[in-house]
Amino acid sequence: MATMESIFTNLKQTFRNGAIPIKLIYINVGVFLIVRLLGVLFLLFNIQGIQILDFIELPSSISSLLFKPWTLITYMFTHFDFFHILFNMLWLYWFGNIFLQFFNPRQLGGLYILGGLAGALLFILTYNTLPYFKPVVSYSALIGASASVMAIVFAISFYRRDLEINLLLIGRIKLIYLALGTIVIDFLAITSDNAGGHIAHIGGALLGILFASQMKQGKDLTKPIIKFLDWVADLRKPKPKMRVTYKRGETEYEYNERKNKKNDEIDRILEKLKRSGYESLSSEEKKKLFDASK
Repeated sequence: MATMESIFTNLKQTFRNGAIPIKLIYINVGVFLIVRLLGVLFLLFNIQGIQILDFIELPSSISSLLFKPWTLITYMFTHFDFFHILFNMLWLYWFGNIFLQFFNPRQLGGLYILGGLAGALLFILTYNTLPYFKPVVSYSALIGASASVMAIVFAISFYRRDLEINLLLIGRIKLIYLALGTIVIDFLAITSDNAGGHIAHIGGALLGILFASQMKQGKDLTKPIIKFLDWVADLRKPKPKMRVTYKRGETEYEYNERKNKKNDEIDRILEKLKRSGYESLSSEEKKKLFDASK
């Protein structure tokens, strides 16, 4: 039991003290484990008709989305397949740390959210406007952090186009070439079984490019998101209780004692003035003497 407690304590400390990519990875992995564990429990107890993903995945149908607006956020932290979350989290860790060489952690968190929203909106717009997707719009859904990760990759790629990275079996390559290669693959796969995911990738990538271009002009697209997150964080903080203190008046004895002390202090200053002259008085003593003369 003590071992389990120490493990959870270490996990909490790592989450609190870790960089923003680590925090985002923890959230994604935590949601992944909860979804998979609940799925196993439902199977073991033969619970039918409840699908956890139904509550957190993003539906392409606008009418369904109206009843589940929170899925615009929850979907970007949700994974079901192991390799899906593995590759997304590896990219988030690698490119998130590269991003932090040029921007701050709050901007990374804000861009993660913005990229996810951009991917979600392009996914919904495409499925509800293009004839190819009309037959499947009523039951299609989207999960995964891919759009958010793509926003981070493209943001740093287009902000620093000369930036190079080392790839296994390939060697050094400009990051922008890797980014452009992924977007070409996504576009070619837009009619595949995972069409929604590839469309979301493109939405996140476009948002990343926009972020980079705006930052070069001194405009930070993540500011509204950061302000909103700060507002949410402030709501969670406990409000300080109003403290009322009552100050009682002086008694006659206390008044006389204070008055006598003040008179003794003035007498001491006057004696010093008489003995050593005005210049010998400190600034505080001069002030006390001036106040007493008024």
